[in-house]
Amino acid sequence: MPASTTMPMPKTSITTDFLVVGGGVIGINIARGLKKRYPTSKVTLIEKEASCGMHASGRNSGVLHAGFYYSPDSLKAKFTREGNAQLTAYCEEKRISLNRCGKLVVAKDSTDLPALDELLKRGKANGIKLEELSEQDAKKIEPRAKTYQRALFSPTTSTVNPNVVLQAMVADAIAEGVQINSGVAFVRKTGCTVQTTECQYEAGYVVNAAGLYADQIARQFGFSERYRILPFKGLYLYSDEPPGALRTNIYPVPDLRNPFLGVHFTVTNEGKAKIGPTAIPALWREQYGGVSRFSLAEFIEIAGRGLSLLGNAGFEFRRLAIEEVKKYSRRRMVRLAGELVEGVRLEQYSKWGKPGIRAQLLDIRKRRLEMDFVLEGDDHSMHILNAVSPGFTCSLPFSQYVCDRIQQAVH
Repeated sequence: MPASTTMPMPKTSITTDFLVVGGGVIGINIARGLKKRYPTSKVTLIEKEASCGMHASGRNSGVLHAGFYYSPDSLKAKFTREGNAQLTAYCEEKRISLNRCGKLVVAKDSTDLPALDELLKRGKANGIKLEELSEQDAKKIEPRAKTYQRALFSPTTSTVNPNVVLQAMVADAIAEGVQINSGVAFVRKTGCTVQTTECQYEAGYVVNAAGLYADQIARQFGFSERYRILPFKGLYLYSDEPPGALRTNIYPVPDLRNPFLGVHFTVTNEGKAKIGPTAIPALWREQYGGVSRFSLAEFIEIAGRGLSLLGNAGFEFRRLAIEEVKKYSRRRMVRLAGELVEGVRLEQYSKWGKPGIRAQLLDIRKRRLEMDFVLEGDDHSMHILNAVSPGFTCSLPFSQYVCDRIQQAVH
């Protein structure tokens, strides 16, 4: 998080052409992209943690999504398709283990069939390879799958260890000439200077890829006036079944009115199954567990905003919040998972994985969650305000898109 604005500021001043704030997968690849476009420029990245990828980038599911969930006119549709191909190629180049197990989307009952048809329609419009299956065909792919009449199969969906990918990208960034300064937190902007916990930067251009704190930093530059981050906690339950107990990822038909995909099965790159995630409203930005990193100011702001949304929100926030809070129950999570797969037993799922926090953007004027990527900027700074799932899958082409926007702004 940005450091306290009351602490004394270091006097050391460093000049850099580009300053990237945030060492997640997006920030790392923006820094790499800028260095490639401006090879004689100094590109510096600061990360408040001791190493890069400690938050969403290292805590996500590791799924390389195919891109058939998203409306054809969205940035997510374009970048997920391209990102799946580019990240797959990157993993092959770096010899990073991929589980090319695909994904089944199954229907609970007849009410899911219209949305299943919509997914197929979006997949075709987005140029995504999808297979429409009968119930019998779905069971040939995964004998334990439960579906009503039909299902969809995405053969290009795969899984990977996101931390291994991020470590490779950090190594590439350093080799390419990006200066990465870890343990350095953004404090505030003062005129044309960025104050941090270690020094002050005189930056020609600032890129804000700070995830959970992107809105706070953006407001210091005059942006994010209508937007605020609303954090959601994601938790997975891991199966104690042996690797290979499930052959493929299995998802329910999602509610396309909200940005969450529902409880599903993910098969890791090692072949182990897990169920989740939750999308539980968090009460402060980094509420990973207990009172760790508690902030009273954040609690007041975020809890208050969440309570105000309970009254009226376009995606039925009250219903969603209640349903998600129920998922703190292991029994509830396993029951929902059992609607998708045969032979799911409570005693198989006792280990909770490392929680992640989704930096979901809220439009406070329209009182709705933003479904697509959101950027704001000018010829001095660019702010990535919403780059949630499938941000990991999209990271390579989306970062190039951000660099395109920066290049247009500075010329």
